[in-house]
Order: sequence, then structure tokens, then C-alpha cells
Amino acid sequence: MQTPKRIAVVGSGLVGSLLAIYLRKAGHTVHIYDRSPDIRQIQFSGRSINLAMSNRGWKALDGVGVGDAVREIAIGMEKRAIHLVDKLNFQNYGQEGEAIYSISRGILNRKMIDLAEEAGAEFFFNQKIWDVTLKEATLHIGETERGVWEEKKYDMVFGADGAFSRIRHRMQRQSMFNYSQEFLNMGYKELNIPANPDGTHKLDKNSFHIWPRGDYMLIALPNLDGSFTCTLFMPFEGENSFDLLKDRKEVEAFFEKNFPDSIDVIPKLAEDFFNNPTSTLVTMKCYPWTYEDKVALIGDACHAIVPFYGQGMNAGFEDISVLYEMIEEYGDDWESIFSEYQKSRKPNADAIAELSYRNFMEMSSKTADDKFLLQKKIEKWFSDKHPDKWIPLYSRVTFSDRPYAEALAIGDLQNAIMEEVLKTDNIERNWNSALVENTILELLK
Repeated sequence: MQTPKRIAVVGSGLVGSLLAIYLRKAGHTVHIYDRSPDIRQIQFSGRSINLAMSNRGWKALDGVGVGDAVREIAIGMEKRAIHLVDKLNFQNYGQEGEAIYSISRGILNRKMIDLAEEAGAEFFFNQKIWDVTLKEATLHIGETERGVWEEKKYDMVFGADGAFSRIRHRMQRQSMFNYSQEFLNMGYKELNIPANPDGTHKLDKNSFHIWPRGDYMLIALPNLDGSFTCTLFMPFEGENSFDLLKDRKEVEAFFEKNFPDSIDVIPKLAEDFFNNPTSTLVTMKCYPWTYEDKVALIGDACHAIVPFYGQGMNAGFEDISVLYEMIEEYGDDWESIFSEYQKSRKPNADAIAELSYRNFMEMSSKTADDKFLLQKKIEKWFSDKHPDKWIPLYSRVTFSDRPYAEALAIGDLQNAIMEEVLKTDNIERNWNSALVENTILELLK
């Protein structure tokens, strides 16, 4: 236990709520502020991508004793279901028993707020934070940006308020603060596959469903009620783009041509398409993440990434695991805690940002490519024979808690090796031969 402090967390999302539970565990008074209403009192839909919980996320949840409560609302997905125009392929994610877990963002957020309240954190909704005095850890709250503000003084403030963080906005005005954001020329739109009349799923419920189509794709993740949350990723402009889908007829024709097996399972396709917003995708990087021993950023507030590795939430939860490790090591020395936290996490945040960007190419194009599927088959075969010598990149990221930066570096090396292996004569027939095994072993030396 540390010396108790009064700590404000700005942002009642997934990371802010879990952080509050950890801070309560360390003995602090925790107040959580959010400009939005209590998500437990409103309908949550229309702009979501279902979450994929993996090892890093589970480690953070289990570290504070709430993992089992979250497992009750999760569905395991041990494989990809790859919907080509004319056939369906399946590809396992990892070893036997390894899976990622689909969770509705809205349901999980409600659960995390409940758990944080049970731990003793206090929430303040509909509270607009416009600024923070860094030196004094004082929040400035008011109805409007130019109206009357109320001051709330704390010992410490955490900014967990997402990619467009107000806390970071203040930090950006310091000297020597580096900041960048980059939007993809691609957006996303939520669609829905309802359950069958008897409540069962229309598609295999233990698969992550992907319709890869090159520069655009559709994905679907299962929900507990038998439905799937679907997300269409597509350029804003160009040949296949949101810009060209102006009316019901154009949307239905596009799906019939490009996603023919989705037509029967998305009965309200046009309604969902035009009722739900088209949202943007941004990568945001900054540094430093902390100010003295007073203010720190965490989660998307300091490293927003695109969603194509399913690691945004997991990376944010891992921030909290690392922060707590520093708390246990440095006790009441918050300057050291903050310094070591940001030095540990920054390279890994940059690495998962790069991996997430690359994984869009894998999901949208390569999963439909026979050469890529053969590469994955060879990697799994070799990894099963030599688990001490080869852990595939996806498994390093998803089924371990080794640093993201390490996974990126080793993944690049492995890909270079596989490029050589795929040049082997008759590799399609000889992929599991002694020749291929020895080639990989030699290249690994």
C-alpha cells in the first residue's frame, strides 16, 4: 500500500475504469470524471467495433481479480473464418486451446464501471473537463469552454480520455512535447447480423469472420445474444468507397456483388448503413506521457492505434499492468514510477501501432492469397515441431505478454526467412518436408 492520495481519472472508458480499480487496490481515493452520460443509462450502438480480448488484457484483469467477471460476457474465437467470394476457409489462430475473446464494447464498459464502483471509485458523469493546471493537478470543469469553470484540486491526475484527450491537449502546449496524428483515408461503419429466431448464431460463433477484398473488408464478431457486430472498413473515396454508396439500391448491389453470403444474414443492411455514422481511424503518438509526479496519460490518450490487430484495449490494459509493477517497485516515489512507466511503454506502443497498420494488409488482402495461407501453414507446422525456436508473430502479440517491440523485430526476421523458404521448388507439395525444416533451421542460426 502506498501513502493514500486523492487521484482524478479523466475518462470512464475501459482503461479509466480498470485503472481506478488498481488505484483503489493501492489505497487511493479515486474520482472518475467523464463528459458523457453514464453509459449504463443509455443505448450504446452505431459506431462500435467489438473488442477482442487476448492474453495481455486478461493478465491485467486477473491482476486485480476481475477477470472471471469479464469472462462471463466473452465468447472465445479460436479461428478466422475467411469468406472469399466463392468459398469459406478456416485458419486457426494459435495452438490447441488458444483463442481471442469477442466482447461487446458497451457491455464491457458497463461491467467495468460497476466493478470500479464496487472497488470504491466514485464516478462523476456529464462533467466537461476543459483544462488542467499541470503543476497543481487541478481540473477545470464547466458547461462550456468559454463559460464559468469550477476548479477541482487533486494530488494527481490521469488522462484516460481517449485519442482526442483534453488532458493531453494541455500537455501539448509545453515545450519539448512531441505529438503526431495520422488518419487513414479509410473509415468504418457498424452493421448487424441478428440472431436466429431461437437465439442461436447465424454464423459459426467461435470464429472471427472476415470478408477480405483488398482495399476494403467486412468483419463480424459474435455477441452473447446470438447476434454479430459487423464492421465495414472502406476508403472514403475512390473505386470501392463510402462516397459511391449513396442510396439503398447502390448499397444492396455492392453487397450482392462483393459479399454475396452476407446478404441473407444482414436483413437491415440499408437501414444500418444509412442510420449508423461513418467513423474515422487515427494513429496518434506523443511523448512525454507524464508531467513531474502530477499528471500522466494512459491508453488511447497517449497511443491511439488503428484496430486491425485487436490490441487497442489490450495495450491500454497492459499500460496499467506496467504502471502497477512500477508502483510495487518504487512505492511512494511517483516521479520514478511515471518516468519508468513511460520509458517502458513508449517503444512498445510505437511497435503495436506499426503492427496494427500492417495487419490491415494481412486481413484485407493476404488472407485471400494462397501463398500467404501456405506460409501460415508452414509456420504452424514448424512451430509445432520446434516450439522453442519459432513462435509465430500473431501468437507473440496475442497469446503472450512479451514486449510488442520484441514481437515486431522477431516478426520481421521470421518473415524474411519465410520469403526464402517460399522460393523452394515445389513448395506447395513439399511444404512439410525435411528439406524445408532444415532450411528454416539453417536460416535461424
